[in-house]
Amino acid sequence: MNLEFPYSEIETPSPSPNPRMDARTVKEEEESSSNGGRRRGRRYWRCTKNDFFPETSFENITTYKSALSQTFPRLKNRLLARSSDANELVVLQKESERPMQKCLTWWDLIWLSFGSVVGSGIFVITGQEAHDDAGPSIVLSYAISGASALLSVFCYTEFAVEIPVAGGSFSYLRVELGDFIAYIAAGNILLEAIVGAAGLGRSWSSYLASMINTDNPDLLRFRVDSFAEGFNLLDPVAFFILLVANGIAMSGTKRTSWLNWIASIVTALVIVFIIVVGFIHAKSSNLVPFFPMGVQGTFKAAAVVYWSYTGFDMVATMAEETKQPSRDIPIGLIGSMSIITVIYCLMALALTMMVNYTQIDVNAAYSVAFVQIGMNWAKYLVSLCALKGMTTSLLVGSLGQARYTTQIARAHMIPPWFALVHPKTETPINATLLVAILSAIISFFSSLDVLSSVFSFSTLLIFMLVAVALLVRRYYVKDVTPRSHLVKFLVCLFIIIASSIAISAIWNSDGRGWIGYAIAGIMLFSGTVGMALLPQQHVPKIWGVPLVPWLPSLSIGINLFLVGSLGYIAFLRFVICSAAMLVYYFFVGLHATYDVAHLNQEISNNLESS
Repeated sequence: MNLEFPYSEIETPSPSPNPRMDARTVKEEEESSSNGGRRRGRRYWRCTKNDFFPETSFENITTYKSALSQTFPRLKNRLLARSSDANELVVLQKESERPMQKCLTWWDLIWLSFGSVVGSGIFVITGQEAHDDAGPSIVLSYAISGASALLSVFCYTEFAVEIPVAGGSFSYLRVELGDFIAYIAAGNILLEAIVGAAGLGRSWSSYLASMINTDNPDLLRFRVDSFAEGFNLLDPVAFFILLVANGIAMSGTKRTSWLNWIASIVTALVIVFIIVVGFIHAKSSNLVPFFPMGVQGTFKAAAVVYWSYTGFDMVATMAEETKQPSRDIPIGLIGSMSIITVIYCLMALALTMMVNYTQIDVNAAYSVAFVQIGMNWAKYLVSLCALKGMTTSLLVGSLGQARYTTQIARAHMIPPWFALVHPKTETPINATLLVAILSAIISFFSSLDVLSSVFSFSTLLIFMLVAVALLVRRYYVKDVTPRSHLVKFLVCLFIIIASSIAISAIWNSDGRGWIGYAIAGIMLFSGTVGMALLPQQHVPKIWGVPLVPWLPSLSIGINLFLVGSLGYIAFLRFVICSAAMLVYYFFVGLHATYDVAHLNQEISNNLESS
């Protein structure tokens, strides 16, 4: 267990005073001891200053000015401050006042992962990349991307088993890489949640309109000429579907899981139909040439189709509501992603054997493919399946995004009011409403091209950081790891990251010479070997990633390679968004988290002195 963060000095945390307690709250806490631990008179729907800004720095204008004057010393304090497993599992959960219901099994997690990952991407991206880049080798593109996604799933699974909380990657990074990096990740997670949900809502609306009239995807939108271009097509359907999906998520986790399970079963049956019919009408001649654009086209397509696998991280946030995390999470996450990888490869192979890659429709590959073999009615089945896939992605996304937000609020990086869990539904309604309202408003006004491209960079960066955090967890424990071993570990980690960036840079500069790749590859291999020779300081108690450091190192390399493929604009947008997040951090988040850490340090000192 890592015990570097101020709170974490309490080895077995005792119930600590909540910084939001006033005299009335203390009385309610005393009353709760005879009421099964549930606070009497503590209403869920409340809205006071102390619910949003309970920290000492925000008591009045004088204390706030004093806090601002200490910005740089506080930043130094928080820059490398790390949380602990105990803090994330016990202390922070008290901020929600009530626990979430433990109601999910490995069966639920498998179908939640299926519903989150298998959306419209497989139906849209497959045809586009098979036609433009990979040809029949698109099946290898899906296999490569699936293997990469599975490496990230391994890293997430080890963390989720040992730290089964709602925060997912935010909590993992906070424990191993510190508060500051976790805040940057948290900001990008919230940005992804809000804008990503808005984009999915607009896609849902476009797909429904295309089913009604294939020539007009804007059929269900209203044009307002006085608004700026990109914001002048108002979309009430996207607004409505986002509110409905989030409303279902707020009503209860088990109910949402049950609805997702039913819908995903239908999708699975349609996918089996597509694969079977595809192979019945398959022609082996359509697989020649297998690499029409060369191996480069296969890898280029792999970077694009990777997005068909994203969404599993949302399932990791459900660990807090899982009945037996040590058993259910590995089966649910690893099992589902392995099955999904096989399904994607079979679907891609069925498409390219059924229709020559040059004749694949880039906009509606499977629907048009069925028309080409004389099964016109089947195109409606495929369209309904894709629409349903987007719906389940919205449902599971609503669950996951709210739980990310809940843990971020528990850490006081955003107001702790968003961490509260409703007593009846046992779900974080406030956190769900935050994402739902903002994403619905954005989807109502903003077009898809305005919403695109920020999220891919953030997702891959977070996946890469989780792999780095796993290596830190295995090889560094404060007051246990010798300083000489720490220096060697940091050197090896630097070599792994630097060589991965070099490989990505060479590839994206159209370098085709073997010398650069050979040097960077040897450096990556050497850094991993050097780390493998170091003793591991932390051994997973229940389930761990196999072949450490090889698999996490490979995950770092692949994710950085894919980050590099996104181009300059994506990087620039990430920098701009992160800079905006830092403004909030310096004026609010830094001081809130500093106050909470300082309060818990005092509690720790009092306990030690007594």
